[in-house]
Amino acid sequence: MNTPRHPWFLREDMALLTDFYQLTMMAGHWKSGRTGQAVSFDYFFRSLPPNTGYAVAAGLEDFLNYLEHLRFSEDDLAYLRSLGTFEEAFLDYLRGFTPCCTVRAVPEGDCVFPSEPVIQVEGPILEVQLVETALLNMVNYQTLIATKASRVCLAAQDDPVMEFGLRRAHGPDGGVSASRAAYIGGCSSTSNVLAGKIHGIPVAGTHAHSWVMSFPSELEAFREFARLYPDRCVLLVDTYDPVKSGFPNAIQVFREMRAQGIPIRPAVRLDSGDLAKLSKICYSMMMEAGFGEPLIVASNDLNEDLIADLKRQGAKINSWGVGTQLITGYDAPALPGVYKLVAIHENGEWQPRMKVTSNFEKATDPGRKNLVRYYDAAGQPLGDVLYLESEAWPGEGAIPGRAQKHPHAARHLENAVSAKSLLETVFEKGKRVRPPLSALAIRERALAEQKRLPEEYKRLRNPEIYRVLLSPRLGEMKDRMLINPEGTA
Repeated sequence: MNTPRHPWFLREDMALLTDFYQLTMMAGHWKSGRTGQAVSFDYFFRSLPPNTGYAVAAGLEDFLNYLEHLRFSEDDLAYLRSLGTFEEAFLDYLRGFTPCCTVRAVPEGDCVFPSEPVIQVEGPILEVQLVETALLNMVNYQTLIATKASRVCLAAQDDPVMEFGLRRAHGPDGGVSASRAAYIGGCSSTSNVLAGKIHGIPVAGTHAHSWVMSFPSELEAFREFARLYPDRCVLLVDTYDPVKSGFPNAIQVFREMRAQGIPIRPAVRLDSGDLAKLSKICYSMMMEAGFGEPLIVASNDLNEDLIADLKRQGAKINSWGVGTQLITGYDAPALPGVYKLVAIHENGEWQPRMKVTSNFEKATDPGRKNLVRYYDAAGQPLGDVLYLESEAWPGEGAIPGRAQKHPHAARHLENAVSAKSLLETVFEKGKRVRPPLSALAIRERALAEQKRLPEEYKRLRNPEIYRVLLSPRLGEMKDRMLINPEGTA
C-alpha cells in the first residue's frame, strides 16, 4: 500500500484540537476587526535531546491533513456555545471558516537543527493563531520519535529494527503516529497492525511466551507455530531456559522442517537474560547443527546505547525489536518545539517582530526568512544560514554569517561548493500544492539525508554541534531589535 490514508483520529471534526486560549484570542481578534490582519509564524525547536546531533523532521503530512479538513461542525459550535464565552456572531463566523493560509516547510524526512524555521505559516491572524496547538502536537512528537528511531537504527549498524511499542505508547493516536515516525526514522517494520494499514508500513512479529505456556511442552508449541507459519517462523526461546530447552527445541523443529523439504532460515528471539552471551551460545549451537547464519532477534527494553554496547561485545544478534524506549522518547520525552510570531503586515509592508524576554536564550529571530543549506565538495552539509526573504544569497565560497545567540559576532562557513533553499511551499490558499506523500517515500528521503550527514553529527555521545547562522543583514536586524524590540528594523 503506497497511498496514505487518514487515521481515525484525523477526521473532519478536529477543529477543537486546540488550547482554549487560541479560541479566546481568535474571538478577540475578530471582535477587534482584525480578521484580515496578515501575520507570519515560524515553527522551530530550541534544543535537541541529550547527546543528539540532529533531528529528523516528521509530522508534516498529518498537519497538512488536519489543515486541509479544518472546519467547525455544528456539534463543535454547540459545545462552544455551551461554554458561555463566545458571542453568537463569532460562532456564525466560525461556521463559515475555511483555511486560506500558506505553509512553507522543510520536507519531511530532512535533517533539521535547533533554532531554524522548520515550518512557516502565513495568513490571517485568526487562522494562523488557531492552528498553533495542532501543529505543535503533531510535529513535536513525531520529530522526537523519528529522531530516536534514527539513533537506534544507527546503533544497529544496518541490522533491521522492528518497532513494537504500541502497548507502551501514549494512547491509540500516539501509537499510530509514533509507528509512522519510527518507520520514517529508519525502522524496517512495526508490530502495529493499524499503522501498517493506514501508512503502508511492513508489519512483523513472532509470538508471546503465553503461546509456549499454553501447550503441554515447549517443543509442541514450537512445532505447531512452525506448522502454521513456516514462511515466518521466529521462535521465542526464553520462556523456560534458552540453553537447556529453548535452543535445543528450536533446533529440533528446524531440523524437522528441513527434513520435510521446507526452505527455512532458522530464526529465534531472545527477550531476557544476558543477550550477548546467549546470542553467542545460540549461534554456536545453530552452526554445530548445520544451520548457517541464523536470524537471532533480540528485544527486552533496548535502546541505542544498549544496542551499541551489545555490538561492542560481539553479540551474534542481527535483528532488533525496540519498544518502550523508542515509542515514548524515554530519555527525552518532549521536543521543545515552539511557534512564534516573526512578522506582521502593516501599512503595505511586512514588519519584523521579535520576542525578547529576560531569558536571552529565548530571543527569537525576527522577520520572514529563507533557510539555506550549504554543502562541501563531497555533498555533505556544512551548515545552514537564515536569510531575510528579500535577500539574495551566495551559492559557494566562504559564506559570511552571524552567530544566532550573539548576532554581533561574525562567523563563516568555509569552502561551500553548492547550496539549496530548504523551505518549500506545501499548502496555499487552503489547498495542498502536491498530493500526500507515502511513509515509504518520506523514509527513503530520511535515510538518504542521514547518509549525507557527516559522521561527527551522528555520534551517540558528544556529537559535533551543527552550525546554524544568521545572514549579516539578519544578524544586524536582530542586534538592533534586542535593544528596541518594539521598533521597526
